[in-house]
Amino acid sequence: MPVPNVDPHRRDPAEIDSTASYRPTDPVWVYRSGTWRAGVVEAASALAATVTYRPNSARGTGVDTLTAQYMIRRIEPDPLLDGEPVGLLR
Repeated sequence: MPVPNVDPHRRDPAEIDSTASYRPTDPVWVYRSGTWRAGVVEAASALAATVTYRPNSARGTGVDTLTAQYMIRRIEPDPLLDGEPVGLLR
């Protein structure tokens, strides 16, 4: 899936994965500052997930805690966040 083009506030709740379904190192898209950004899950609970993400196209990262509404699973590898291509066994 390329960068999502869905407004997180208009997502169907039935199609949103619970944050409890995410695991550390899962690649995700996170909605921050009005756009979807590549991220990686650091920790997750039933209520929220902590994610490291790229706040812009530069090499820096940000860390934030998000609810499920602002996260979508990511398939495409991100060269600055993913140590190896997504989908390979670790």
